[in-house]
Amino acid sequence: MIELFLEKKEFFFDLLLEHIKISAVSILIAIVIGLFIGILISEYKKTSKFTLSVISFLYTIPSISMLGFLIPFTGVGNTTAIIVLTIYALLPMVRNTYTGLTNVDENIIEAAKGMGSTDYQILYKIKLPLSMPMILSGIRSMATMTIALAGIASFIGAGGLGVAIYRGITTNNANMTMIGSILIALLALFVDFILGCLEKRKRFNKKGSILVVVLIILSLFVSLFLNKQQETIHIATKPMTEQYILLGEMMDILIEQDTNLNVEITQGVGGGTSNIQPGMESAEFDIYPEYTGTGWNMVLKKEDLYTEDLFEDLQKQYQKKYDMSWLGMYGFNDTYGLVVRKEIAEQYGLKTYSDLSRVSSQLVFGAEYDFFEREDGYDALCDAYGLNFKKTMDLDIGLKYQAINQGKIDVMNVFTTDGQLSTSNVTVLKDDQNLYPSYMCGNVVRNEVLKKHPELETVLNTLTNTISDAQMAKMNYEVETLKKEPRDIAKKLLKDRGLLK
Repeated sequence: MIELFLEKKEFFFDLLLEHIKISAVSILIAIVIGLFIGILISEYKKTSKFTLSVISFLYTIPSISMLGFLIPFTGVGNTTAIIVLTIYALLPMVRNTYTGLTNVDENIIEAAKGMGSTDYQILYKIKLPLSMPMILSGIRSMATMTIALAGIASFIGAGGLGVAIYRGITTNNANMTMIGSILIALLALFVDFILGCLEKRKRFNKKGSILVVVLIILSLFVSLFLNKQQETIHIATKPMTEQYILLGEMMDILIEQDTNLNVEITQGVGGGTSNIQPGMESAEFDIYPEYTGTGWNMVLKKEDLYTEDLFEDLQKQYQKKYDMSWLGMYGFNDTYGLVVRKEIAEQYGLKTYSDLSRVSSQLVFGAEYDFFEREDGYDALCDAYGLNFKKTMDLDIGLKYQAINQGKIDVMNVFTTDGQLSTSNVTVLKDDQNLYPSYMCGNVVRNEVLKKHPELETVLNTLTNTISDAQMAKMNYEVETLKKEPRDIAKKLLKDRGLLK
């Protein structure tokens, strides 16, 4: 872990800064809104029960559900993450503000009124100072919770240390996952310590507090301003090892080497196509790697089996419907397959998908989330082969092999370029009815970006037919099992193809 941290310290430091930025913005917004609502319901107590009930209800909604609900409205990325984090931060902020203000001694308030103080003077000079310890306690618990919760935001393409955690899970790199988790914990403990010291103070320096808030806001604006200075191409990748290699590293190197453009990569967007495609349509992303069969069935909503004879039609419909193009077809076909645990295959003599129909009712099937929703996914598989599994299990794509190796599931879908396929104790079954379509990998690019930066087309086309199925599987294996760095593998590939200067 220490070696990895020292080797990639810039990577982790950048993620730490992103995590601080996302958390700080959410905390500041929650403080302002929470204080306002808390003060309002303390002055108009009849509204307090309803308001606190609504906020408490929002707090009970799972964070992943809230993220998914907001994506159609606010898209993927930091904006949605900040909105969700702010919503979850409101409950402790509002509740502690309300409790602190309503528990101020009534005798003090009556004395102030007797001396001619206005309602505003009572609030500003008596209630708020006396309730400040309770308010700070709410800020303290809210801040540490927000920092911890911000890790899950990487599921929708937001930045922060959750990227390291999710990338570590996807590439089977436990050290990276642990470093990301430990850094989040240390950041939360540090903030909790600072706020704890402030909470214990009996006197509160208002000028100092205002100065700290102003400095935080200025630093955020400066950071955002600097990020806009260089023309940036926004690339998104799915949570798959090969996409970390292809776009997470290789595309970064090539585009910055052969153009004057800066590259910003949103790695491992949870939900894959279902979240990235809307981001492309709203211009949050400019390029992402996609598979032809996925584009045909999941994006264009076609129900027929995709073959590469339909590629021209696929290209035309993307142009017409989304004003996007397919460029840089890499040359490998990452189609679906099915595997069973080797002992089960031997026990029941399983060799083909059709063989599964005899024993599927005794077996547990596992797959990543979107496989159960795809037109060519779980339902299509069961209908075609008459399967009826005892139970299904939704799994992150990076955890499937662990689940089957540990016996948690018996059958699972795989990709034909999976690096862990050759090292796992599984048997690959034959798709004897040719259910699955072709999934050739290429890049989907917004035409608006190509018109503005025509040099991108040249860069992407240099990657055409550069990788075979076997080569992709080998590179995935080197990352997932041999623990090699994706960037090193990407550089070697580009060098071997004569593309690295």
